[in-house]
Amino acid sequence: MADPKEAIRQQARELGFDVVGFARPELPEEVRSRLRDYLARGYHGDMDWLAAKSDRRQDPRTLWPQAGTVISLAMNYGPDSDPLADLEHPDSGTVSVYARGRDYHDVLKKRLKQLGRWLTATHGGAVKVFVDTAPVMEKPLAERAGVGWQGKHTNLVSRKLGSWLFLGEVFTTLELDPDEPEPDHCGTCRRCLDVCPTNAFPAPYRLDPTRCISYLTIEHRGQIPREFRSAIGNRIYGCDDCLAVCPWNKFAERARNGWLQARPELERPALAELARVDDATFRAKFSGSPIKRLGRSRFVRNVLVAVGNSDRAALAPVAEERLGDNSALVRGMAIWALGRLAPQRLMERARSIPTDPDPRVRAEWRAELAGSPPDERAGMG
Repeated sequence: MADPKEAIRQQARELGFDVVGFARPELPEEVRSRLRDYLARGYHGDMDWLAAKSDRRQDPRTLWPQAGTVISLAMNYGPDSDPLADLEHPDSGTVSVYARGRDYHDVLKKRLKQLGRWLTATHGGAVKVFVDTAPVMEKPLAERAGVGWQGKHTNLVSRKLGSWLFLGEVFTTLELDPDEPEPDHCGTCRRCLDVCPTNAFPAPYRLDPTRCISYLTIEHRGQIPREFRSAIGNRIYGCDDCLAVCPWNKFAERARNGWLQARPELERPALAELARVDDATFRAKFSGSPIKRLGRSRFVRNVLVAVGNSDRAALAPVAEERLGDNSALVRGMAIWALGRLAPQRLMERARSIPTDPDPRVRAEWRAELAGSPPDERAGMG
């Protein structure tokens, strides 16, 4: 039987994928050791699922012992314009490029299943497909399949597509010849490391997610730590800085898939409007978007960080409204935001506000009041 790899590549491209590579369902000890070190350092933070399934994550064959080949696929989602320009508009929010369109999990999984059905119909064997939600170390596998290499920002980089890549995998029982791994082409460049607002890279090729804005605004379940709030700026969902400055992006074409194009309402959305969404409005507004999985409380928490960083006194009433929100996450961040924009008004509210039932919110009040002049704090304990 003729080598089916080129036919698979052609079919994948017709389904919207830009790069296809083939690898054995195995990872070297170096990769497994990095994962163990990552978990030992506590870098996974609130991402409990990383630790819970670490054994399976280290060995692709534990997901499916019958797998003979991993087909690694990448889809370009490069933006139409520089997302860093959105950071210059502090009265609006900045949403990570990947989340401005339809949920990529749905988009990729549908097409991976189509590819899997075609593969079994034309070449036999059985398949399983994965998109980010299963314990698959997709970036090391993609590197071994020649799709790209893991850059110093730990994301996959392609010489043809830059850093804007969605990844997915088709595990098949077919035994296909593996492709050559893609070597590292970062050289001496460290733009992605130097641009990080929160210094989340303790070393090249190592990320501490607990300092990363994407982790803090998406995965972290509690209040945003005070040390990172100012650095977040107006980023309300994720952060693209390290991806956007990658020099290899100059070779990337605009994403050719219409289903990945940004929704206009998610390009520089007004903070005042977003801070006022209730639960029903949030679910309706972000239907079909990965933002919906965040939930209204964490999303408005993020928006209020941006409100506090806006330096717009006109947004102070927006923060003040949220002092009485049903969510403790929202109330706590509203205190910080109002303290940044209108500290005197916060002091006036503090004189009459009842004791909050949530200890985290009370801690926010104490922290803000502790930063006020002594005469203003008198009698506010």
